[in-house]
This record gives sequence, structure tokens and C-alpha cells, in this order.
Amino acid sequence: MRRREFVGGLAGTAAWPLLAPAQEPERPRRIAVLLGGTASETSDARDNIAPFLEVLNQLGWTDGRNIRVESRWGAGNVDNIGKYIGELIALTPDVIVVTGVAALAPLLQITRTVPIVFAFVADPVGAGLIDSLSRPGGNATGFIQFEYSLSAKWLELLKQIAPGITRAAVIRDAATTSGIGQFAVIQSVASSFGVEVSPVNVRDAGEIDRALTRFAGSANGGLIVTGSALANAHRELIVDLAARYKLSAVYYRRSFVSRGGLISYGPDLNDQLRRAAGYVDRILKGEKPADLPVLSPTKYDLAINVKTANALGLTIPESLLARADEVIE
Repeated sequence: MRRREFVGGLAGTAAWPLLAPAQEPERPRRIAVLLGGTASETSDARDNIAPFLEVLNQLGWTDGRNIRVESRWGAGNVDNIGKYIGELIALTPDVIVVTGVAALAPLLQITRTVPIVFAFVADPVGAGLIDSLSRPGGNATGFIQFEYSLSAKWLELLKQIAPGITRAAVIRDAATTSGIGQFAVIQSVASSFGVEVSPVNVRDAGEIDRALTRFAGSANGGLIVTGSALANAHRELIVDLAARYKLSAVYYRRSFVSRGGLISYGPDLNDQLRRAAGYVDRILKGEKPADLPVLSPTKYDLAINVKTANALGLTIPESLLARADEVIE
């Protein structure tokens, strides 16, 4: 072969990769997140997205690299939730993560195709949101807030911390299946604890105020706050009323105790958000929500506010303090 032809052949060979079309970078997957609290509640770990992102990162998904995470906080406001659902759907996400039935129910009315992973949702089967826990069907799966049997534990704790109580007001959302179910369980065990229970509906602040004012007119009363979006939205009012009328109170969520409530016992939402990240990973890799079972909580925490107990003249049993995950002095 002539030297000129050989060199020309090498030059052509070296040049051909430059002429090949550039490979398109893979599109980052988009994850939409709608949480029930407010963006400013960074001290309330239950409304913090950090645990969710932490596990995603461990699974190889990094926000800003191969995923884009868009977050909204509904703050328990129906108008906010509706607005943010519209905004997030418009982003055409690959998967939506949502906490609470107040956001899940309207979201499922909007889309039956976008995969949804939910957390902290009470009785999604009873509410008609999924087919069953083992085979949810449709486009939503996730983690339930608690099993109804937990509600009996709240009355047991109330009697442990304030043995003299003979009456208990139970704040519940009567418009939801979970509100009805939680109260039914508490009512079913009330006689065994020597307590008469009275439901307090949670439709608005005025109703809560009037009902607790009436209830506090008689002695030996206590308070149980069951799980609902409305109870969380009126959190400060409920804690303030319990303090004003010196009602020993048990709450379903730690954030009430960090704001001055007496005692709480319930599932750890941080843990549910971590587990939700695992489901998001599986969905992004091709699994279907309909095939992923809805799971119960695996971690519960007990929080006690000793300062509030002292203000109520209560002595916390040492056995209860020893079991507490958080003690606020």
C-alpha cells in the first residue's frame, strides 16, 4: 500500500466517531411530593422531606442529577391541597408521594394513571381508595397510618398518666371512616377502664372550642385526639384549650407534644417516608403500584412533655418515662 493512501485511511478512521450523532443524556425522573404540614415546620421531623431524600440517595437517586423532586406542603388546607395537586400533575411526574387521606383522596380523583406512593393514611380500604392491603390495585400503594387497635392504647395511656380520669372527650373527624373507626375502638374498651367517652367533632375551630368548653365544666375529664388532617390543622388551638382547662390529653402525633401537649403515641412518619422511598425506587425501576402491598407501621414512638405534666400536677410513672422515645423537660 502506498504511504499516502495508508495515512489517508487512518485519518478517515479517526474522524468517523466525531461524525456519529451525539447520544441524548437520560432524562431525570421527576418525583412530586405533597406533604400535609407546612414548609416552615422544619422542627417537626414528621413534615420534613429529608428522611425521604436520604434513602433515595442511598438507593442511587440524587436530586438534581438523575431525579428532580418537586415538593409542596398542604398545611391541612383543602384549597391549598387542590391547588398543589394541579401544579404537581402539570409537571407530568413519574411518581407522586403524598401524606394523609386529605390529599390522597382528591389526587385519586384527578389521576388513575400516575403511580402514587402514600404514607400516614388511615384505612384506605374503608375509604374506598384501594381494593385491599395485599393487592391495592389501581395506581396507588403505600403505608397506612395505624391499625385501629392502636386507638385503645391512647385510652390506656390516659389512665396511666392520670388515673383519676372518669370522662374523656375524643376529638375525631366524623366525616371520615377512620374518624368513626378510631372512636368506635375507644368506645368499645372505655368501660373496662372505667371511663365514659364523648365524641367531639373537628369540623372547625369554633366547634372544637365550644365543645371542649362545655366538656371542661365537669370534673375528672381528659382528652384524646385521634388522627385526622383537621386535628393536625387545629393543633395549636387544641393544645391551648387542653392547657386552659387543665385537661390531661393524649395525642396521636408527636408534634402536639412538642407544642406543649402532654403525651403522644403513634407511628413514626420519618420511618414511613424512608420506606416510601424504597417503593419509589421500585416503581422507577418498573414495578407497578397495584402489585406492591400496602404495609402497616413498623415503628411507633412515645413522647412525653414533663413540663406540661408538672403544670397539670401529674407525676409521670417511671415505667412510662423509661419507655419514652422523647422526654421534653
